[in-house]
This record gives sequence, structure tokens and C-alpha cells, in this order.
Amino acid sequence: MSNYETILVEKRGRVALITINRPEKLNALGAKVHEEGVAALEELRNDSEIGCVVITGSGEKSFIAGADISEFAGKSAAEQRDVMNARSLFNSIDQFPKPVIAMINGFCLGGGCELALACDIRTASEKARFSQPEINLGIMPGGGGTQRLTRLIGEGRAMEMILTGDMIDAVTAHKFGLVNHVFAPEELEEKTFELANKIAEKAPIALQMCKEAVKFASRSNLDEGLRREVDLFAICFSTEDKEEGVSAFLEKRKPNFKGK
Repeated sequence: MSNYETILVEKRGRVALITINRPEKLNALGAKVHEEGVAALEELRNDSEIGCVVITGSGEKSFIAGADISEFAGKSAAEQRDVMNARSLFNSIDQFPKPVIAMINGFCLGGGCELALACDIRTASEKARFSQPEINLGIMPGGGGTQRLTRLIGEGRAMEMILTGDMIDAVTAHKFGLVNHVFAPEELEEKTFELANKIAEKAPIALQMCKEAVKFASRSNLDEGLRREVDLFAICFSTEDKEEGVSAFLEKRKPNFKGK
């Protein structure tokens, strides 16, 4: 893997860990983080040894405390629109073909919450805190917060979080469906990697098809979604992994998937 200034990338078997490494700024998302995060995902996309990616923030205090507000100063509307329309880490995660888990270890605010929303699964420490506080700066979420949050937790709850900017704790986030699991801080990494490893050992092509189908569900009507599901299901039947999976089941052994 390449060396980066603002992120760390570590491989642990079939799971890659990306750590946003700006503890002095509570891991705020600056332009360099977006640029390097996108580059790291491109490398991992083409790495056949990696089946799942975990994203977290350095230290125990903050996952990602939002955008780097210092980069907002003096920006015109047109300039900021160009920045947001550039290839962002949010969209790169959303479009990444392999499963991505957000391991939320502290403050998950603004752009940090939007990054977590772009991931496929979210685990959180009991100390994690969540909000979309953009309204307090006289602006609104611009990295997918109004869209992904609404689809995930419903219009009423999303509306309240976005209009008030209020912070919610991990238990409330779990109740809302914003996170999948809440763990004690000392168990967060172990439990998250148990989940990541369980996913990473599955058939790679089938994982990609599943991810595409589930994401399509919230972006289409039922008839379109069902048609896409059948097409993706059929593609799985063209793979060697399908034959291996069926044979392993019939022979009562663990399958050896190769992503072919």
C-alpha cells in the first residue's frame, strides 16, 4: 500500500483497516483526507486478498468530528459546489464493491456521520455520539446527510436531527437504526473485526452482488428491485464460487471461495 499523510492503512488477513489519522483535529475531514481515502479505496478495490474494509478514527475521543471547518472560510457558493461535486470519500465508499464497516469510536458528527452513513454496516462504542450539526453554522448537510440518513432512520427522526443539530448517544442511535451494534469501548475493535472477518470469508462475487442489490432497494421501486435481484442472482450462477459453495454444502465441509 502507498504511504499517506492523513490516513493509515493496515491489512489484517482479509480485512483492511483504514484509520483517519488527524487526532489533533479530532480526525476532521479535510480535502487531503478525501483525496487519500479515495486513493486507498482504489488500491483495495483491486486487491483480491481483501474481502472487507473497516474505517475508523484515531484515538478514543473521535471517529470523525465533521468537516474541517477552516476550509469553508472564504469559499464562494460556486467553489464549494465544485468541491462537493468532486470525487468525495462519501461516494467512493458508497460505490465501493466490497463491504465497508464504520467502527465508530467517539464523536461522529456532521461529515463524520455522513461518512458512516455511506458505509454498509456501522458498529459503535457506548461512548459514541452522533449529530448533523450543520444548521448551527447556518448551513445544511452536503455529503449525503439529508438523503442517506432519511433512508436509514426515517423522515421524522432525520428531520429532527438535521433541524435541531442535537447530539444523540449510541443507545439512541441503535434504537433509531443508525448503528447495527453497540459495544463496550474495550470490545469495539474485537467485536467489529469478528463481524468483518465473518463477512470477508464469504464468496467475493456474491458479496458484491448482495451489496449492489440491497443498495438498489432504497433507490428504486419494488418491481425494478426485484428484476435487478434476479439478474444479480443469475450472475452468481456463472461463478466457480457457486459450484464450490454448493459442493461444500453437499459434502458437509467449509467452502474455499476464490472470487472467481
